[in-house]
Amino acid sequence: MEELIRIAKGVYRNLAITAAEFFDLPSITKENLHEWVELEGLEHFEAGIAQGKGLLTIIAHFGNWELMPVTGPLFLKSSYIVYRPLDSPVLDNIVEHVRTINGNVMVPKGGSGKRIMTLLKENQCIGILSDQNVSAREGVFVDFFGRPACTGAGLAVLALRSGAPVLPMFMARQKSGKYKFILKPLVEISRTGDYEADLLENTQRFTKVVEDIVREYPDQWFWIHQRWKTKKCQVGMG
Repeated sequence: MEELIRIAKGVYRNLAITAAEFFDLPSITKENLHEWVELEGLEHFEAGIAQGKGLLTIIAHFGNWELMPVTGPLFLKSSYIVYRPLDSPVLDNIVEHVRTINGNVMVPKGGSGKRIMTLLKENQCIGILSDQNVSAREGVFVDFFGRPACTGAGLAVLALRSGAPVLPMFMARQKSGKYKFILKPLVEISRTGDYEADLLENTQRFTKVVEDIVREYPDQWFWIHQRWKTKKCQVGMG
């Protein structure tokens, strides 16, 4: 119980710090970037982009996730970020401004598949949040911390159809207060020829990557999100 309380307090602390830092993000430049972030795993990005098939990235509501779209273009290259617009147009405009300040482009989630396939053929980077609950008709159930979690299969669909490599990336706050921009090894994609089985297996692999980083920094994930909201019994319901 003590550990749970410690993690819960850390989660709220992380959210408060992320919110407070948000308004400083536009001031980050190549010149002062090192004061905020250090990069780990550049070789994984280089290996992915060298394939020439574009790059799909696994990102999550972890650490200071808003710092990634600001610093990513300074370290690597600009990206196309798939997103669902916020309910508040005012907040949505503010967030979009910060996320695109260094050259990123926001791609609304609905009906974006065809555009993303074109962008991948142009060897572009696509950012997709991979840690959210979706409805039963939108996703597949995979294991996340020992419980079935309904997870969007879009990333697996794109990976299978395009052949693009998948790169996990996370922005982890360190004890010093600075951040480590962690690029993990490319995720090996299952291609057995059984499309439905491959969708499930690859979505599980992507979800396991998120689980691993959360286990490493348990107080830096957005636990407040109802990740297990959709239940298996809801499948087939109208």
